[in-house]
Amino acid sequence: MVSVSDEVSTYSKEASSKMFQDAEVVIPGGVTANIKHFAPFPIFMKEGRGSKLIDVDNMEYIDYSLCYGALITGHGHPQIMQAAMKQMNDTGTIIFGTPHELEIKMAKKLIELYPSMEQIRYTNSGTEAILLAIRLAVAYTKKSKIAKFEGHYHGGINQVLVSVNPSPDSAGHAKQPTPVTESSGIPSDETDNTIVLPFNDLEATETILREHKDELAAVILEPVQGGFIPAEKEFIHGLKKLTDELGIVLIFDEVKTGFRVALGGAQSVYGVEPDITALGKVLGGGFPVGAVGGKKELMMQSAANAKGDVFAVGGDSDKTRDVVFHSGTYNGHPIVLAAGLETIRLLEEGNLLNVLFSHTNHLRSRLEKLYASYHIEMKTIGMGSIFNIIFTTEPIKNYRDMWQANTAFREAIDQELLHLGVYLKPLNRYSMSIAHTLEDIDRTVDAHEVALNNVLKNNYRTAK
Repeated sequence: MVSVSDEVSTYSKEASSKMFQDAEVVIPGGVTANIKHFAPFPIFMKEGRGSKLIDVDNMEYIDYSLCYGALITGHGHPQIMQAAMKQMNDTGTIIFGTPHELEIKMAKKLIELYPSMEQIRYTNSGTEAILLAIRLAVAYTKKSKIAKFEGHYHGGINQVLVSVNPSPDSAGHAKQPTPVTESSGIPSDETDNTIVLPFNDLEATETILREHKDELAAVILEPVQGGFIPAEKEFIHGLKKLTDELGIVLIFDEVKTGFRVALGGAQSVYGVEPDITALGKVLGGGFPVGAVGGKKELMMQSAANAKGDVFAVGGDSDKTRDVVFHSGTYNGHPIVLAAGLETIRLLEEGNLLNVLFSHTNHLRSRLEKLYASYHIEMKTIGMGSIFNIIFTTEPIKNYRDMWQANTAFREAIDQELLHLGVYLKPLNRYSMSIAHTLEDIDRTVDAHEVALNNVLKNNYRTAK
């Protein structure tokens, strides 16, 4: 099996190339999610075990994508696999289509870990969780607009698919960003209800929020932007105080950070309780999942039994019109919750999470020392078990600060790493798992040194 080598790799991904060509015929762009694509073509995988992936050309990789952070226990953890199989075998079915006990067990566990959550609803993805969170906020406040932060991603929902990756030419002034739609096919009347804020700039954010306070239902943010740019403590505490004062619902999107920066998410690290929290990724143990939790007065708006079932035959529409509609055939799927509960149990067991954080910091430190030994300005930024590698001498506090980073050099390193058995979509953040070992870290650092030397030989500039 091909793996990390001390030599320059000549490995070619012929099977992946052929498979991508076949996929392009039957799947638009050859991928089922745009994020999975990268040039010249994405690598097709066939196996995943622990910290490793194996592609269709039989090359083994140390995986730092981990399904974009979802697999905090690594690939195919035996106890999670067993929990999913046991759920099916014990109950004789894949899904009930009715309420079941695991819905209660998971809700109680989340309320225990996230004190800001008084009640829980389940969805099938983080995107769906954000959709419900916004709907609850709009219903509660009777206001139609929401505010999001520039550079923050909240799923493929029209109203928040705004100013995620705006260009310097289109983004407007740093103190009052111009909303930039990230996709065609979005009606302008939906994005007209979205206001864009500057992350980690409390003064400018306060000015905008006070100006629009009578229109704003909610402010939504990733407390750690993109999973790797942390909010400054003064900023996030100031934002909480401000939204409370102005009667604006504060929504934390912890889809990336939930369980990854702490069992109780970023909110437990900062000591801030949002009004609503959205979770996903790690929560499902590798299965599709989302959850929304928040204050009871907000969450109870979705209780059909409070005012009638919106789909009841002969139902009184006057009784249902104030109910926040939320449904989904697979919400609270028993196999997903069984895997999720086992994931949480593993993370709570012994000292596993602290070991994971220690390993993450160890990798970060060694990579920084490696690049420093070559007199290359590089820093790692992140929190908990997630981080990113940035080639710059300047501090990174928000999306615009990333414009000064040398992304061409970073992408060249990442492409070399793919040939040396380290898997990460180029330019993406690193996610660690409890399956990663110190040997994996040694091999990763060695691969970085080989990749760096290969890139330097090709005369890449290391600074702008």
